[in-house]
Amino acid sequence: MIGRKGQAALLAFGCGAVIGAVFAQHSMGRHRRDLFSSRPLRRLSALGFLSGHRSVETVRGEAIVRRMEARLG
Repeated sequence: MIGRKGQAALLAFGCGAVIGAVFAQHSMGRHRRDLFSSRPLRRLSALGFLSGHRSVETVRGEAIVRRMEARLG
C-alpha cells in the first residue's frame, strides 16, 4: 500500500484541489458582481476576465452586448 509520505502527499493534493476550486468560484463570483459595478475600471476588468473564460454564459453575454451596440450605434 501507500506509505505515510504517500498518504501525506495525497492529502496535500486533495486539500490543494479543494482550496483551488473554492478560490476559483470566489473569483468568478467577484468578477460577475463587478460587471455591474459603478466603477468603470472594475467593469472593464470583469469583462476582460470573463472574455478569457469561454462558457455558455459568456457567449450569451457577448451576443447581448453585440445587439445592444448595434441598437445604440
